[in-house]
This record gives sequence, structure tokens and C-alpha cells, in this order.
Amino acid sequence: SRIFPVNPSCTLTQPHSPSLRLSITMSSFSPKVSTVSIPYTQLKDKNADLSAKIEQGFGPNGLGILSISEVPGYSLWRRNLLHLGPRLANLPEDVKRELEDPNSRYNFGWSHGKEKLESGKLDLLKGSFYANPILDVPTTEQSLIERYPSYCGSNIWPHKALPELETAFKTLGKLILDVGLLLAYHCDRYGLTCGMFTRDAVEIHSPDSDAGLYIKTRTGQIVKVEYGVDEIAYQIGETTEILSSGQLCATPHCVQAPRGDAASGVDRTTFALFMQPDWDQKLYFPGEVHIHRELIQSNESLTFGEYTEKLLDKYYHLKM
Repeated sequence: SRIFPVNPSCTLTQPHSPSLRLSITMSSFSPKVSTVSIPYTQLKDKNADLSAKIEQGFGPNGLGILSISEVPGYSLWRRNLLHLGPRLANLPEDVKRELEDPNSRYNFGWSHGKEKLESGKLDLLKGSFYANPILDVPTTEQSLIERYPSYCGSNIWPHKALPELETAFKTLGKLILDVGLLLAYHCDRYGLTCGMFTRDAVEIHSPDSDAGLYIKTRTGQIVKVEYGVDEIAYQIGETTEILSSGQLCATPHCVQAPRGDAASGVDRTTFALFMQPDWDQKLYFPGEVHIHRELIQSNESLTFGEYTEKLLDKYYHLKM
């Protein structure tokens, strides 16, 4: 399938932010595991045999995630962008409203309090900024914009209020995409940074050792996944499960925010670049559907764009 970068997001998460799509129980008793890590020098060597590491990370017994280390320029651009997260979130409300795009279900520009948790409550503890780092205007064809508003809309940048955001966002996004394409194969994945914690705009270490990314393994065990702040992690996504007819399983995951008195006043900022099929890529669902059964019929076929619009209808509750 064709790989197309859409909807990278710079997300500011306040303490105690719940997961949007996954309800799992995490505790200090959850094992901590490190990702399989591949040095960038090996990744860019086309003659290197990385099959064992890729199978270890993405295979049937893996976590569905691996990380790339020692990427030139990554540490600087990660820091440059993530430091802008709190500044973006603290812009005046009227400025942030100008950055909203309801027509795309808030999948371009600023989004806060628009997404619903599985409990049905609005997620008020997380703010997100969405943009396409490669194309400011993915298409000018009106029929496509109306059919796939969450993918075919145009970027909205705070040129006056935070002019440096655009360059930092696009530079980091393109870097993660280029590294991801070196790792790419037929299924979808996304690249994400390690979260940055700040208090009063000053970078600090995580105030809670239990805070971070949790994954549900193939055997159903909940583990806390750890990788370096200077590494880019790539994780298998939901569309992989569909394209592979269930041979590859999506990785259920969530992020636990810092808790306790030490977390007071702490912001967590991260950045994710989604690498997905083009919006017209056909997805063929099996006779037995394991995910989103309430939305998908057995043996149904949808374009990736149509499938995404169904999911957004569910999580934003605009049409259902």
C-alpha cells in the first residue's frame, strides 16, 4: 500500500489525562521493558540485515514497537518543537479559536475538549495541534475535501501569535517521516517522540516513574515501554491489522500522566507523525471483524478515508 503522512500532532497533556481509546489498568507493578533499538547508521545501510531486530520488535512475539537511535539533528528539533507546546496551549482563548477547524472534526489546527473518552465524557485535560508537515494544502479538489474533510483540509498556522511553530513542526515531522520511510514496509505505523515534561517552561525529569507509555502485549500483559529521549519510536497501527487480514495485530496502548504532589503544575508535551495509506486505498475487512465491530460489517470494503471518517464520527459524536 502507498504510505502517506497525515495528521501529525503536537499534543500537550496535563496531569491525569486519561486515554482516548483504551481502558487498561496500570500500576507500579506493571513490568518495564525497553524497546528493540536500531542505530540510524544501520538503518540507512541498505546492505545491513535488520530482519531479526524488526521481527523482534514487530513480529508475533514482539511489542509492536521499536525505536531508532542516534538520528542526526533529531534531539535539537525535538526540543525546539516540544518547548513550544506549553506556549501554544497558553495562547489567549480567542487566538486558539481562530486556529480551530470544526469542518475537519478539529483534525487541523487546535483541538481541546472536542474528543470524547470511552466513558462518554469530553477529554478536557489534553490539547492537540494537528497539521500535515509535508503539504499545507493536500488537495484543491472540492469533492475530496467534502468527502474526506479530516485529511483533505488545509493547515492552520498561528503566524502572528507563534510564528516559529510552523518551521519547528514541519522540520521535525519531515525528519521522522524520512526515518520512517527507511523502516517502511507494506503496513502503517507512526513515529513518536518521547514526552517532554516542563514546569514553568523549564524542562524537568518525569516527576512520576510510573508515568509514560503502556502497551498491552500479544499475551494480554500490560507493560510500561521505555525508550531514550533521543530515540524515535515506531509503532504498528490499526490499519496494519486490516491490511494483513489479522496476521499482524495492532498494539493497544495508552499514556499515563504523572500523578502525586510532585506532578502539580507539570505539563507533558509530545509529537506523533502518523504514516498511513492514501485516503483512496481500499481496505478489505475479513468475515470475522475483531475491531470496531459496531462500525464495520463482515466482508465489507471501504477506502481508508471512509473508514477514518467512521471512526471520527464515533469519537467526536457529530453524526452518530
